[in-house]
Amino acid sequence: MSSEKRSGKYNKHHGKTPHGYGGVRPSKGLGQNFLIDENVIDAIVEGSGAGSDALVIEIGPGTGALTLPLAERSGALVAVELDEKLIEPLRVKTFGIGNVEIIHDDILQVDLANLIKRKKEEFDLSSVRVVGNLPYYITTPIIMKLLEEGCGIDSITVMMQKEVGDRIAAEPGTKLCGAITYSVHYYSDVKELIDVPRECFYPAPKVDSVVLRMDLLAEPAVEVIDADLMFKCIKAGFSQRRKTLLNSVSSMGDYDKNKVSSALDAAGIETSRRAETLSLKEFAKLADELLEE
Repeated sequence: MSSEKRSGKYNKHHGKTPHGYGGVRPSKGLGQNFLIDENVIDAIVEGSGAGSDALVIEIGPGTGALTLPLAERSGALVAVELDEKLIEPLRVKTFGIGNVEIIHDDILQVDLANLIKRKKEEFDLSSVRVVGNLPYYITTPIIMKLLEEGCGIDSITVMMQKEVGDRIAAEPGTKLCGAITYSVHYYSDVKELIDVPRECFYPAPKVDSVVLRMDLLAEPAVEVIDADLMFKCIKAGFSQRRKTLLNSVSSMGDYDKNKVSSALDAAGIETSRRAETLSLKEFAKLADELLEE
């Protein structure tokens, strides 16, 4: 999704096309919806933690509503935009602003480590903040790329579909959680900043949104011998969440039921429990026990 700031206070009487997009129409194929509530824009900018010591990487700047206020607060800003038709308007809008760079690329294909290293050295910056208004259809891959690659990122402040955001922010081991809940909580401390009703966008999507901030941890939330195995168990458990963990983990094919049952017993986890009832620490214990001879 892309963002746009509307002059004046947001009017809750909808149905009219907002002005000021320079003739750019939102692309349905790219999941674009322009944000037209400047209070939400201000909340995102304020909540991002951007400051004079920070490199800000903005994902999907759209028509630049967040770009300009973020650039004002930060030491440097790199905006990564996939939609080719938005690149030139963004460059015009940011012309003469020396700390802004516009990149035409897919964030999933960007070499973040090299980009961050280059910009931090160029502007002598000490922190990295990622900010984005994410297309609903690609939210999870983007978040996981940012968390897994790390690259010195300090925080990720992103807007996403509320249903997905609520699942991410849920506590592991609660009814609302999903597989991504554990991944995000393994790498970061996550909190909801603000709910964003669908009426705050043009065109209005069919669902509401939420803004989350993920502060990356210096060390993972739990110690585990093989994190890949732990996440494999989590994925197996939630791909068949109606099954007991004994049955779902056994279905991975790497361990038979006897081995899984023994590992669950050793970890102090009842074989009748389902994935959504386990804490992150319990999944780590299970993975560690599966590695035991």
